[in-house]
Amino acid sequence: MKAIQPVQIWTPSGDKSAEFLSARIINDDLATSATFYWELLAKDDEGNAAGQLSQGNVTMSGEDYQNWDDSNDAAYQFVAGQIGVVII
Repeated sequence: MKAIQPVQIWTPSGDKSAEFLSARIINDDLATSATFYWELLAKDDEGNAAGQLSQGNVTMSGEDYQNWDDSNDAAYQFVAGQIGVVII
């Protein structure tokens, strides 16, 4: 999990601030592409991640996949870039 610059997410109970990005790989064909599941999470009163505000999947393929060094940090940077958040 990575801390992000806070982003406002609309919810039925009003806007909430997402402050964490969680991501995990859900498929990797080990040759051409990898798919990541991501979640944007709120922060609780103690500063811990709590409450999913948004989620989805992104796929890394082509040159991005070929250049990926298989590191978690690079995967997080890719996911963050795809969904438009900034890791801090």
